[in-house]
Amino acid sequence: MKNTIYKTALLLMLMINTVHAQTINWAAAGKEKHILNANIGAEYGVIFGLGYHYKLNSKLFPMTVGAEFSMPSGNDLLDDFKTKAGANVRWVKIKDFQFSTRVQGVYRRFENKNVAIANFGLDMAGVVGYYRPKWFAGAEVGFDKAIVSHFKHNEDYREVYPDVKNGWYEPSTGGNFYYGVQGGYAFKNHEIYLRGGNVVSQDFKTKLMLPFYVQIGYNFKL
Repeated sequence: MKNTIYKTALLLMLMINTVHAQTINWAAAGKEKHILNANIGAEYGVIFGLGYHYKLNSKLFPMTVGAEFSMPSGNDLLDDFKTKAGANVRWVKIKDFQFSTRVQGVYRRFENKNVAIANFGLDMAGVVGYYRPKWFAGAEVGFDKAIVSHFKHNEDYREVYPDVKNGWYEPSTGGNFYYGVQGGYAFKNHEIYLRGGNVVSQDFKTKLMLPFYVQIGYNFKL
């Protein structure tokens, strides 16, 4: 019973905070190193996000490193949020076709009337696309994994389920695969992009309440 409760809560948290990431055009001209990002999307609700990334202009393997913060719309804004930090590396370039991967550590928090959950996880994705200085289009596949979670139940909930425990819970039990397409347009030191796709649970059986994601983003480079 306890495992079922934990898995259900983790699944809900992952559905709310699954797919949210900055997207860049690797072929866009310019020597700017700082990338500021703002985005809005839908992942079981409306999600707002901000991010900062620093671009390392290595000729062999260009990359960005940075951090992102996102949260759903609502009355209690800091009850649910997600932070990510990591790197995005372009590994392969064959003419205008390029392949990159993204690895980010994740910390997220979810709270409802029964429980508050804090979770550490890992988000990994690969993108292959066609990149031109003014525009790009590509496809992505990724996996968002919840590794270890901390549960804090309120007193009313513990009266109904006296066996539940507060504290850290492992091994990991939740994760979502996601796949989709992305594209964008660049002008001067600005970029506008659109992402969209599907989300499926790691067991390929559990049905998500909103099995897709959509995101519109803006990058300002300086």
